Amino acid sequence: MKVAVIGCGYWGPNLVRNFVQSNKVDEVTCCDRDQQRLDHMRKLYPMIKTTQNFKELLDQPDLDGVAVATPVYTHFPIAREFLQHGKHVFIEKPFTHSIETAAELIKLAEEKQRILMVGHTFEYTAAVTKIRELIGNGELGKLLYINCTRVNLGLFQPDINVVWDLAPHDLSIIMYVTKEVPLTVNSQGKAHFHPEIEDVAITTLHFKGGLVAFIHNSWLDPNKIRRTTFVGTKKMLVYDDIETQEKIKIYDKGLTVPPYYDTFADFQFSYRYGDIYIPRLDDFEPLRKQITHFLECIEHGCQPLTDGYSGLRVVSILEAANTSIKNGGKATPVRFPSEMRKHMDLNKEVGLTKQWGGLRGAAVH
Repeated sequence: MKVAVIGCGYWGPNLVRNFVQSNKVDEVTCCDRDQQRLDHMRKLYPMIKTTQNFKELLDQPDLDGVAVATPVYTHFPIAREFLQHGKHVFIEKPFTHSIETAAELIKLAEEKQRILMVGHTFEYTAAVTKIRELIGNGELGKLLYINCTRVNLGLFQPDINVVWDLAPHDLSIIMYVTKEVPLTVNSQGKAHFHPEIEDVAITTLHFKGGLVAFIHNSWLDPNKIRRTTFVGTKKMLVYDDIETQEKIKIYDKGLTVPPYYDTFADFQFSYRYGDIYIPRLDDFEPLRKQITHFLECIEHGCQPLTDGYSGLRVVSILEAANTSIKNGGKATPVRFPSEMRKHMDLNKEVGLTKQWGGLRGAAVH
């Protein structure tokens, strides 16, 4: 295949590296407005082609797909043009800057029968896949709450706030492992340095069955923390993505409410302190797995695990969080375009359903 990467700043070079190293790709083109960035990419990969204008790529009949890694407000216009020209499109998170633009890209991709995929990389990690498995088989019992902390010092974004920058990872993880979409969102944030661009925020997600999830995001923390805690009625799990070897720890801890008691003095919780279990995880680069999946979906005409609807779910929650912040943390419903609500249900297996005719395959291995 022949592919192009639009945007070679912060994340684009990682996409370029994985496309160059893939045995499914014969030619890679890098596109960026900054010639110095293109010169740098040519030094790293002399075999690639370069251009400063993505429109030069639109009419290339042998270009199969593009990966868009540009500022979020440019995702929609760039992706729309490539879809209109019959190209498969991969977009880095967040998918687009609004629900309406996300829905338009989904409709266009289905009309053109092209692959539309979003870069929710954590859904391709061994750790998150294991957590989904453990929650699905009831290892933790009924989930009571989830607590996510994703903080660091910088990078400040000029066009989106900290929720749009960091929360998409946590949102995609939560929905993937629980197979649930939140009903309402409360979010509070504060802009300390750039007017109207919040650099610290706390977001709360409320789900139908009583599950609640808390997400703390900040660009102003002295430490880089990537930790998520899942508390269930049977066990508790801590996922620390900073850890190199022991990313998941399962704690056989919990409490038991007495079945009966005669007086208030008799009422006492029974606390359980058991073993700590650290499951073995496969060692691979999630981004490579993600890029391989994108190429396999192009090859077989299959629906990606993180398709346009996956991106729409996250963008819908981000919009609700923004609205809540502006309204002082007021609970805000998560809304979807009416014609797409049937696709928002996550209580089903994903990643195997064919998007149009062609082979039923390209599973995430």
